[in-house]
Amino acid sequence: MGIGTFLNQPINPTLATKRTKPLATDVPLLLAVIALAVLGLLMVYSASWDFSMQLYEDPAYMFKKQVLWMMLGALLAFILTRFDYHLWKKYAVYLMGLTALLLVAVLINNEVRLGAVRTFFGGSVQPSELAKLVTVLYLSVWLYSKREQLHDIQLGLIPLAVILGMIGGLIYIQPDLSATATIFLLGGLLFFLAGGDLRQIVLFMIVALAAGWVVVQFSDTGQARLISFIAGLKDPVQAEYQVRRSLEAIINGGFFGVGIGRSVTKLTGLPFPPTDSIFAVLAEELGLLGALGLIGLYGILLWRGLRISDQAPDQLGRMLAAGCTFWIAMEALINMGVLVGLLPFAGNALPFISAGGSNLLSTFAAIGILFNISRQAGAMAPAGSAERRNYGATVDLRRRNGRRRISRPDCPASR
Repeated sequence: MGIGTFLNQPINPTLATKRTKPLATDVPLLLAVIALAVLGLLMVYSASWDFSMQLYEDPAYMFKKQVLWMMLGALLAFILTRFDYHLWKKYAVYLMGLTALLLVAVLINNEVRLGAVRTFFGGSVQPSELAKLVTVLYLSVWLYSKREQLHDIQLGLIPLAVILGMIGGLIYIQPDLSATATIFLLGGLLFFLAGGDLRQIVLFMIVALAAGWVVVQFSDTGQARLISFIAGLKDPVQAEYQVRRSLEAIINGGFFGVGIGRSVTKLTGLPFPPTDSIFAVLAEELGLLGALGLIGLYGILLWRGLRISDQAPDQLGRMLAAGCTFWIAMEALINMGVLVGLLPFAGNALPFISAGGSNLLSTFAAIGILFNISRQAGAMAPAGSAERRNYGATVDLRRRNGRRRISRPDCPASR
């Protein structure tokens, strides 16, 4: 029987070998991403018009920039959807090197914004956002190549700590504590997913907690944030100013919200309404119902991303899909958790919603990688690979020794 032909039609062997099986798109994930992107544009315009008018004398200035970044992000996602994720094994090292150079360059450039050195071109480009995605790509490839040696601490945990220390250290110097913590969380998660030794994982957690304690003790910013967080847990009135205003916006929104564009808090001192605090604006204008809807969309993204990871053809695909998915979900969780006072203050963007090009491009790139892995779900690993998956294969014992054939797992007789 030929591949991709109609019944009873002659087959051209040359064409049959060249013909590929059509690859499906993960529709729930696509719809969730579209809904998040549209909601993000709507909220950026609503949250930024006053800010844009004051600084640029154009109420749609930030909105138009966000539309441009979103178009570029969608194009990047489309390209990466068709970029075989196995090719990252060739380019991950170069991409990590470029990221490290950008992190050094941003320190040399010394463009100070809000007391930190993190950006180029007036805040338009932030290398630490790229570093999060590149960490997922590089560590997935590196851990995949070392999967047989991860039990050896000298070949597994120690090199991992060096890699994370190099990237995390460059980000910490900026300083960007939240991005540094995100890098280490992603590293530990990928090490676990790669099958790292349990004792090494426990050791990694202990060392990470100890390093976090040291950072807090020697960082004025870290101490201030931790003290404010603990005070806010005891009494919300003592929380960070941004958290207090965010809670005010959420309470003002009630269940159904005050309506799109009618937020009062964004006009009366809510810090960074188009970026860090945009979830508070959304909760005020769309209410608890809208906030739950947003969380539901992230839930769909998490569900489909983990589903793609589970169905990936090999361990590299599984780690890439899980890493990209957990990174996006982690960013959303941290942003929303901070604004309701459940997590220490951090400057993480809300994926697809917050204004800003770097995070948006990185997030769309991660989505493109997820779609590429999804399109290859069910494909065979290379012949001879230890990871070769036997989809619907049968063990033919009938001709060899007369015993009947073992039924497939998806065969009705085996259910």
